[in-house]
Amino acid sequence: MTLLVLCAGIPAVSAQIGGDEGWYRVHCNVDGADVYFDGQYKGTTYGGALDVPVYTTGSPYSTFRVEKSGYQPYTGSLPSDPAAGETVNVYATLQPVETAGSIHVTSSPSGAAVYLNGQYKGVAPLTIQNLVPGTYSLEGDRSGYQPDYATVTVRAGQQSNVQFTLTPIEQYGSIKVTSSPSGAYVYMDGTYKGRTPLTLTSVSAKKHNIELDLSGYYDWKSSVTVSPGVTSYVNAYLTAVPSETTGAIDVVSYPAGADIFLDDKYQGKTPTAGVYAISNVPVGSHTMRVALSGYQDYTTSVVVSGATTSHVTATLQPGQSTSTGSISVTSSPSGAEVYIDNAYKGITPLTVDGIATGTHAVRVALGGYSDWSTTVQVGAGSTASASASLSPVPTQAPHAGVAPFAAVGALGVLGLLVSLRRRD
Repeated sequence: MTLLVLCAGIPAVSAQIGGDEGWYRVHCNVDGADVYFDGQYKGTTYGGALDVPVYTTGSPYSTFRVEKSGYQPYTGSLPSDPAAGETVNVYATLQPVETAGSIHVTSSPSGAAVYLNGQYKGVAPLTIQNLVPGTYSLEGDRSGYQPDYATVTVRAGQQSNVQFTLTPIEQYGSIKVTSSPSGAYVYMDGTYKGRTPLTLTSVSAKKHNIELDLSGYYDWKSSVTVSPGVTSYVNAYLTAVPSETTGAIDVVSYPAGADIFLDDKYQGKTPTAGVYAISNVPVGSHTMRVALSGYQDYTTSVVVSGATTSHVTATLQPGQSTSTGSISVTSSPSGAEVYIDNAYKGITPLTVDGIATGTHAVRVALGGYSDWSTTVQVGAGSTASASASLSPVPTQAPHAGVAPFAAVGALGVLGLLVSLRRRD
């Protein structure tokens, strides 16, 4: 017969007296293990086994136990007693007591780098195995988050669990707010911040709501997303609230980018998105012209009522405009003011579109230089050029020792003439 128990050893002396002898041979994988039959010590294994004699006439044994410090004890059932002269083998395999532990690490959000006593171990979720029982320090770290720390006690044969909860690092940017007209009250996320132009610093990196308020103008609202270390720009064009004697006109064109003329006065260009708003337009009938190079002019009559907004949608037809052209103005030095027909148009170098065909007066002015003037002939769909070479204004210095006395003398003569005339 065979039973599991691996250990040859020091023969045990049977307590049974009389009768024939048989033997249990207890095999054990560990030497020095103590063997017990029904709780009675029988000896210690040596050379991988222990022979335990029993008398066939004695009381039979039913169980055996093999144990050794540092190992889990092994318990089993004994087969029937051996016959006289027979040896029955039983086997015991002792398992070491678990001496190592482990730590299971998770993080929220996941993906945190895990450091054990300062040494990198991997990315959470992670299980760190084969740790000697004791106390360890843990760190969880992830970009954009504040690190988290923990102290863990590891016990033999046990797994300790650690959860890192990471807090995002607050990041900031800036918002620069301007308005036309300026001086508008600025509110961010419902909180008053100041008046335009205004730069908001240390703004958390996320989406924010911006509102601008100015008396006499409609409220303006928008949202802006702030990125860390970046300045975001908000530029608001405020629309005036029309009075009873004025109204407004909203203009769009297809395609966009066309010049807008109201009663032959230039207003601006149609935007690619939204409308171009003309405010404070007197009540009454007005002429609207929308012009874009390569397209025929769009002209219509607009009736403006008090405190209302009229709408103009100009669908431009392809084809060379038959009534407008352009004027290109340059100057040396550049940066001079350009006036066409005494109306200010901008700074050189400059190209002005939407100029009616015919002759136009061009004047170029720059501080410290003499004004420069010319006339140009504008043809339909063509660009007339004007190139101004500006001359510095001469500086006249008075002649030393002469001019002061000459001036005094002139004043004296003038006084004498006035006196004589009064006498007449």
